[in-house]
Amino acid sequence: MGILDGIVGSLLGGGGASSPMQGVLMNLLGGNQQQQQGGYQEPGLMGGGGGGLPGGLGGLVSTLEQAGLGSAVQSWIGNGANQPVSPQQLQTAFGDDQVQSMASQSGMAPQDFLSQLSQHLPNAVNAMTPNGRLPDEGTMSV
Repeated sequence: MGILDGIVGSLLGGGGASSPMQGVLMNLLGGNQQQQQGGYQEPGLMGGGGGGLPGGLGGLVSTLEQAGLGSAVQSWIGNGANQPVSPQQLQTAFGDDQVQSMASQSGMAPQDFLSQLSQHLPNAVNAMTPNGRLPDEGTMSV
């Protein structure tokens, strides 16, 4: 099990079975690394022409910062308390097509998916950045 597997699994309640939300978080945080390492990747989510988020954690942070969520994201990366993010803010940041794709992968309705993502994403990013900074590219194991 890679570092990313362990982090996401523990955030979502451990257990050996992966949940659909775990798969979405792994795609968001791991980006194209899963595909490069032969892991499963939902078609159109992170690569190719699906309007995904290439670059894993760095790409995710960039997308959220460009959507005006920079202070919240920096609180997740830093060592202080995590600022919350709303489902509506995530909807705006990712856009309708990306939300539909991720919700479909998770098997949830888009609003239910966004609600879950808004709860888990700050903790997942926080867990991926224990030293208060983004890990060096290529050092994250999925």
